[in-house]
Amino acid sequence: MTVVSKTEQDRKDHRYRWLVLVVLTIVYTFNFIDRQILVILQEPIKAELGLSDAQLGVLTGFSFALIYVCAGIPIAWLADRSNRRNIIAGSLALWSGMTALSGMVGSYSQLVLARLGVGLGEAGGSPPAHSMISDYFPPEKRGTALSFYTAGIYLGILFGFAGGGYIAETYGWRNAFFIVGIPGLFFAFVVLVLVREPLRGRWDLGQSTQKSSLNETISTLRQRQAFWWIAFGCAMTSFVAYGNGNFYPSYLMRSHGFSVAEVGFALGLVSGVAGAIGTFMGGYLADRWGQDDKRWYVWIPIIGNCLAIVPMAYAILSDNATLVLLVLFPANILNSLYLGPSIAMCQSLVSPAMRAMASAVLFFILNMIGLGLGPVIVGVLSDSFVSAFGDNNLRYAMICALTLGLSGTACFVMAARTLVADLKKQAG
Repeated sequence: MTVVSKTEQDRKDHRYRWLVLVVLTIVYTFNFIDRQILVILQEPIKAELGLSDAQLGVLTGFSFALIYVCAGIPIAWLADRSNRRNIIAGSLALWSGMTALSGMVGSYSQLVLARLGVGLGEAGGSPPAHSMISDYFPPEKRGTALSFYTAGIYLGILFGFAGGGYIAETYGWRNAFFIVGIPGLFFAFVVLVLVREPLRGRWDLGQSTQKSSLNETISTLRQRQAFWWIAFGCAMTSFVAYGNGNFYPSYLMRSHGFSVAEVGFALGLVSGVAGAIGTFMGGYLADRWGQDDKRWYVWIPIIGNCLAIVPMAYAILSDNATLVLLVLFPANILNSLYLGPSIAMCQSLVSPAMRAMASAVLFFILNMIGLGLGPVIVGVLSDSFVSAFGDNNLRYAMICALTLGLSGTACFVMAARTLVADLKKQAG
């Protein structure tokens, strides 16, 4: 009989939990490739289908967000009671298949229906993954782990923008949907083979792991004021990220003369690489500085948002394309510091049996306001500004969105006031 020492077993556990984290991050990367591919393709789609900016906003934002957030609650309820790994694998297969089908549409309404299918699948991705990661990593490492996972957003943007732009210009926008959707179907099997369902509540001894109802979870969250302030802080920060981010390709094509491939490559590097750096840094710094004072988990988003305002405004108003891209890089690092620490705190504010549901509620608020309303409002403002600003209509619509996003920083300030007390309630 082979005897494995505790030290060796700890090393194996450490390696395996990071393997799982990498696999889940790749899943999240597929999530955002399939979500953001439409953003880089919207100009050729707009030209072929004869769409307005408002219709593009509904297509890239509200229609997706509506099904995404509504389906997220029941799927999270199921994830708190059943095998989370299987839910993630099935969801990946569904959204990848619907992305591939998007290349076969013949009208705007058909494309909306296909995107609803993508949203339904992606609703089963993050809440179960957040819950699993919280069971694989101890509380003092969750910010780093969840930020590593969340960096999948920006890896998805990198590959979706750069790859999607090149494929669209070379082979057409329909083939771009096929090429990015099909690999996810195969990776769903990789998830089933490599990932094991972890013990629920492994690092939270003394906290309940009993199944909780939706009413019990909401009742607990009502007693955690910091949760709601963090959720609305994330929502308004993402309002800027989605509202302006979904129109940045169009802005660069219209105002700076970029081609689809050039926009994909430029924004893929600027948004993808910078966003991944900022997301990981946010969680790492929160874990490091927050050991003695958990308020760092909301102070870091406050600092990042405040420092990002000026370079973001410059990137929208400048006529120098090179400077726009140079300024966007640090701006995107700063503006992406918020999400990892926010998710980590929302996981810590509830018991292990409520974590998937808490993530679903967080993402309901974040995506309904940020993804659902952000692109729609920017699109509507852009259409309405044509008479006043002419070809600069989209530019000034994006400035309005940036201004509205300041309210997110105020929400994080309010969260800092109650966070410590709310964490004591959960620990007690």
